[in-house]
Amino acid sequence: MALSLSLIVIFGILFHQLFARMHLPGILGVLLSGILMGPYGIDMIDESIMVMSGDLRKIALVVILLRAGLGIKRKSLAKVGVPALKMGFIPAILEGLFIMVIVIWLLDFDIPQAGMLGFILAAASPAVIVPGMIHYINRGKGASKGIPTMILAGVSIDDVVAITLFSTFVGVYGGQQVNIAWQVLDIPMSLISGVLIGGAIGLVLVKLFNRFQLKDAKKVLIVLAVAIFLAVTEDLVPFAIPFAALLGVMMMGFVMMEKSEKTGTLLSGKLNSVWVFAEILLFFLVGAEVNVLLALNSGLIGLGIIFAGLVARSLGVMFALNRTHFNLRERGFCVLAYWPKATVQAAIGAVPLSLGAPHGEFILAVAVLSIVVTAPLGAIAIRLTGDKVLK
Repeated sequence: MALSLSLIVIFGILFHQLFARMHLPGILGVLLSGILMGPYGIDMIDESIMVMSGDLRKIALVVILLRAGLGIKRKSLAKVGVPALKMGFIPAILEGLFIMVIVIWLLDFDIPQAGMLGFILAAASPAVIVPGMIHYINRGKGASKGIPTMILAGVSIDDVVAITLFSTFVGVYGGQQVNIAWQVLDIPMSLISGVLIGGAIGLVLVKLFNRFQLKDAKKVLIVLAVAIFLAVTEDLVPFAIPFAALLGVMMMGFVMMEKSEKTGTLLSGKLNSVWVFAEILLFFLVGAEVNVLLALNSGLIGLGIIFAGLVARSLGVMFALNRTHFNLRERGFCVLAYWPKATVQAAIGAVPLSLGAPHGEFILAVAVLSIVVTAPLGAIAIRLTGDKVLK
């Protein structure tokens, strides 16, 4: 395991630098190194790492979202609050429903399996999108209109919407008596509870740090431990009221920066070092989960489904940004920034197959293909267009 971690760091940094020299996103190189060295490539990574891959990816994502929360400014968020909400709901729902209609019409899927495929693909990837937006926030690009902040907030809601609706169709397929109206109500309840719980924890931590004199390193460890605990309890502990844990993590960072800029700045600076390792680990392990041969099994049909979904998603983004003060080029950037898929597809793409769904293998193949196609395309598009479009 120790050897595998060292290989991940060495080859992750090597490929990151190689792609950066070619004026391509470094994270794309890390993703490719994971595909090449993972179990579906030359298989150089210890099996114990792959067994823990889900937990390791979640920890890395927590670091990234915590850092994103620390980078959000209240003024920027106030500018884009309503568009961010629309960006969280409209693109995911349109994409999921459009894919459902296509596979029911063309491939004779039943409604539950079509819904599972639709909302697996409908989730955008915080793992790819958030680092890109932090990159621009740190450089002050897009700050005047709050575009990166809007995308950060929107994509965290987007995932909650897609996963909740996916879970609804899983329940329907499993023969459970699912109350659709109640499941849909879960979405705003998850968002509100995530914001309140994350905000309350952030406030408590600020008061704790103000009252007790702790070393900076201990403050960072406490914040990371609490954020990871918050993220994993969403899956491990059944709550009467659902909550969006990853949104809560981002809210923790936001409240800590708002209530104590000194503490927030300290944490942000210290997390910069952790961020380097977390980013490499996250993208390497996402790449290692990709079975390229399986992805190819879905063929042109799979590609057609993915791109049809992206068309619907793009229309959803444009509709969500209607009546905003963004110009056409800025709206185009938002469209491209919402393309990448990776995190959710890697996490839940195999669920229909594990349930014994007749189309489960095809659903998994399309989910994997969506990562192979959209993660690189989206990462490149974010980096190449953002520099030219964002002011």
